[in-house]
Amino acid sequence: MSTRTGTRRFYAVALLVSLLVAGVASYYASSHPDGLEYVAEQTGFLDSAEDSATADSPLADYQTSGVDDPRVSGGVAGVVGVVVMLVLSTGLFWLIRRREPRDREARDAGS
Repeated sequence: MSTRTGTRRFYAVALLVSLLVAGVASYYASSHPDGLEYVAEQTGFLDSAEDSATADSPLADYQTSGVDDPRVSGGVAGVVGVVVMLVLSTGLFWLIRRREPRDREARDAGS
């Protein structure tokens, strides 16, 4: 197995595990997914909180709007979050990666 094949397999497995954790295991992680909100409720200052500017967004409160089953709703929100972060981080990496000449021998031969 070549290094390239091994690297691709590693990334494929890592993506699969991330999607499984976000889509399935996250439902079982905690009955209080927002730690700050839970602590605010327990300590008595939750009433002074204001809604976020994104409170009406399709993925607010770790749920997907329009999906009635909380397990499926949270799973979809988790999977969408993984995919969005994958796209954003890959795009950012692609933009700032170090660009080297494609043919190092041609560069070295010219000096």
